[in-house]
Amino acid sequence: MANPAAETVTPPFTGFNFAVEIAVPGVAQRLCHAAFSDCEGLEMTMEVKTLREGGNNGRQIRLAGPLSFGLVTLKRGMTRSFDLWNWMARAVSDPALRADAEIVLLAADGQAVNARFVLSRCLPARLKAPTLNARDGGVAIEELQLAYEALEVKPGDAGGVGAGAGLSVGVSLGGAAGASFGGFA
Repeated sequence: MANPAAETVTPPFTGFNFAVEIAVPGVAQRLCHAAFSDCEGLEMTMEVKTLREGGNNGRQIRLAGPLSFGLVTLKRGMTRSFDLWNWMARAVSDPALRADAEIVLLAADGQAVNARFVLSRCLPARLKAPTLNARDGGVAIEELQLAYEALEVKPGDAGGVGAGAGLSVGVSLGGAAGASFGGFA
C-alpha cells in the first residue's frame, strides 16, 4: 500500500547548480560571466521589538521592526577578467554607482530555473585578492562581498508546488520596510 504522505513530499532544491548575473552600468553588462564557485549570505533579518505590558508578567508583545540584509559573499578562481576590480574602482570614484544582481538557483540538470534571488542596488563592500602561497598548488580564489538594499525571491520555470507565488521585501531610501506577496508572471 502506498504512503499518501510520501506522494505529496516535494524534494528540496540542490545548492550546487547556480549562476550569478551582475549588471553594472558603464562597467559590464554581465560581470565576469557569472563564474563563481561559492555564494553565501542571501538573508534578511527582522528586528523584533518586545514590549511588556504593565501588570501582565506572563506575556510579552512582539512587534515587527525594521529589516536588515546580509552581505552576499561570492568566491571565484581569479582569471584575466578584472571586471570586479574595475567595478570596485568605479564605485570608489562614483559612490552613487549601483548594480543589479540575480542569483539563479538551477535544477540538477543545470538548465531549468528553480528560483531567482534578485538583489537591488548592489554595492561592492569588499574585494579580497587571492591568498598566495608558493608551497600550495591551489587555485587563486578572489572574494567579493556585495551589500544590497532589497531582496526579492521569485520562483523559477521548473514548476512544482508554490509556482507562481513570490516574496518581495525592500527598504526604501527613507528606511521604511514593506513586503508583498503575490503572483509573478
